[in-house]
Amino acid sequence: MSDPIRVGLIRCDLHGAYYAPLMEKHDPFKLQMPVPWGEPSRDYWQHGGAHFYFYTQFNDPTEMMVETVDGFELVKVWDDQDRRSAEVLSDVFYGKPQVCDSLEQVSDDVDLVFIADCNGDGSDHLELATPGLEKGVPTFVDKPMAFTLADVKAILQLAEKNNTPVTSISIVRALPAAALFARRLPEVGVLEFGTVQGGGDHLAGHIHGISLALHVFGNGVKSVRCMGDTPLHTIHLDYGGQPDRPRCGVTINSNVGSVWHCALHASAYGANGAIHSPALSDFEFPFGAAEILKIVRDMVHTRQTPDITWDMVEGIAIAEAARKAQETGQAVEVL
Repeated sequence: MSDPIRVGLIRCDLHGAYYAPLMEKHDPFKLQMPVPWGEPSRDYWQHGGAHFYFYTQFNDPTEMMVETVDGFELVKVWDDQDRRSAEVLSDVFYGKPQVCDSLEQVSDDVDLVFIADCNGDGSDHLELATPGLEKGVPTFVDKPMAFTLADVKAILQLAEKNNTPVTSISIVRALPAAALFARRLPEVGVLEFGTVQGGGDHLAGHIHGISLALHVFGNGVKSVRCMGDTPLHTIHLDYGGQPDRPRCGVTINSNVGSVWHCALHASAYGANGAIHSPALSDFEFPFGAAEILKIVRDMVHTRQTPDITWDMVEGIAIAEAARKAQETGQAVEVL
């Protein structure tokens, strides 16, 4: 396909303003300060939050220092809370994207619906995805795919019913730096135990920690335990004795206090010692976002749901089981 993929963007939060500049030409000075300093802003990006990690060349604020992905055209934007946010984002792209008046309008005459979500728990994602999927428009649902496994299944069933591909991927699941660390696991010999640190105390961050654990240590979690005073504070993943997984499982410590530029860390322990990842932070995340856009581009062209989607499905199942485990104090099987 030589024609660009026409994108309808739902929700103009930090993630909407984060993914869009990686796939479409924009005004770097508008992205640097979309809302003049001193004026009220709804989100971090409106005072430069999306520009900061893309334009790191200190003496040239117009030179983008991260990977971009071609083949997209941002044609529509809509925000569920604040029309002004959609107007501001459209201005970053020279006013070309149409500011929509309704959710249903976003999925008309587009090739891809892109649902962005930086800080939400996914509880509205089924509602946001439904109009586009019913029209047969390929859809990307930002992490988490949904808050409950029931909603995840409903999204997948809706996509299947309309013969339409859909995916949802955490940035850390597609992060090249995490893949490089995973390749180092043989250094510890027989893998006994793993840890992931970071993500915060909301599902928007929990899913990153869970996705990082699956990326580095593998799929197939059988059961979980959970404890702590904040939601999903400490989660233990049990692989049920599978020979190619950590024998003593993986512990995710979500609430670790203040971290450097939203960094997550992973560690692996075995008979030959331990290895520790570098900080997987905002300076690496753009490259994970670019990998996601490549996957989404292929999904639109092939009209096939990518296999990586099932990692998100397992991640939501783990989070749901962990909530029950924290409530009951018992190990809970991952469905």
